[in-house]
Parts: sequence; structure tokens; C-alpha cells
Amino acid sequence: MKAIVLAAGRGERMRPLTDDTAKPLLRVGGHALIDYHLQALAATGVSEAVVNLSWQSGKLREHLGDGSRWGLALHFSDEGPVALEVGGGIQRALSWLGPAPFLVVNGDVWTDYPISLRALPAASKAHLILVPNPDHNPHGDFALDDSGRVVEGGRRRTYSGIGLFSPSLFDGCRPGRFPLRPLLDRAAVTGHLTGELYEGRWFDIGTPARLAELDEMLARGRLVHPALPAVTRDPR
Repeated sequence: MKAIVLAAGRGERMRPLTDDTAKPLLRVGGHALIDYHLQALAATGVSEAVVNLSWQSGKLREHLGDGSRWGLALHFSDEGPVALEVGGGIQRALSWLGPAPFLVVNGDVWTDYPISLRALPAASKAHLILVPNPDHNPHGDFALDDSGRVVEGGRRRTYSGIGLFSPSLFDGCRPGRFPLRPLLDRAAVTGHLTGELYEGRWFDIGTPARLAELDEMLARGRLVHPALPAVTRDPR
């Protein structure tokens, strides 16, 4: 199975921390955020991944190398100075990802989810991992019915930034800059979007304060990642 790790965003809400570095390179628990994802992907059997790039692309390339330290073969999809948004970024990388379903992981979240997705449910074009709504997204993004289909009504949960996608989700899309959400909404309307709720630990690193909170929890040993141990600090 292949994967794409989304790492092209500018990280405006994280400034000034992201003025000189890419958001996925911000460090928590002694590691860059993106390191946790790459280690988790390798631990679940992924052997090849694409990382899309834009802001501070050179620093990301330097940090990641060829991916061999994680046991991965890495490819880079450099979008130039203006990122293509999530939809456009994934569409641009489809030639690397191939015809089979592939994993999508946002590079600027942290989670202990084991990324165990392997096959899409019948007729599904994308299967999303949803999480309980954090304080900064109280109304959620998507609702699930009892069968795991994404539906219009019901209690909405937050999209974690992790999912399994079919290339067919992007049928009819032209190369360029476009968001992902309209494609997901279209799939939901036609009954081709599924999901599941994960109630483990998940953090959207959207502000410097949330980054500092996560770093403290990892460094003090109050959080443990299943694939990559944090560099802990003395609790005194």
C-alpha cells in the first residue's frame, strides 16, 4: 500500500514558528511532527509514500532524505511557491500513488491511531477517520449512520486528516489548485463516502499553544506514540 503525507501548507496560524520552517517539521517530544507519521506508516507495512511540498520545501527534503531511516521509499511532489490546497495536491500526486486505494495523512496532526486501514468498504470512494470534536471545532465535519456511511443528518464528528482514498474520487478533476471538501461532499451525496470514529488521542496542531501543550505531554511521558517513543524529560 502507498500513502501521501500532506506537508505543503504555509502554517499561517503557527507564525512566527513557521516563518523559517515547514509546519510538519515543528518538534514535539523530541521529534518532528512528520516523523511520527512516517514511522507509523512504516510500522503498518507501507513501503512507499509521497510527500507534497511547497513552503520551505528544501528543509523538508533535507530532513526526510530518501526515507530509508523509516524503511520507506519517499517521493516528493513539489507544488512550487503556491500550494495547490489538499485536493489539488493529492490530484497532482496520483501518478505516483497508482490505481489502488491509498492512505492520506495530514502532516500537521499528532495521533496514536495505528493507521490500520487496508481496504475500502463496498462502493466507497473514501473512508475517513473521524474523532470526537475538539474545542476549536465544536460542530464537527461529518456525521455517520449505523452502517458507517457519511450522511447529512446526525451528530457530526471532526475529520482527523487521515483516510483511505480511491483515485476515482478525483475523476473529472483538472490539474490545479482546489480544495478536497467538495469532492468528499459529492461522494457523500451519492453514497460513496464512509468513515469510522476513533476515540484515542488526536491533536490538531493549529496554534503555538497547542503545540507547546502536546510537547509537554510527550516529553513528560503522559502520552505515548505506538510507533515512535518520545524523548522524555525529567519530570522535576
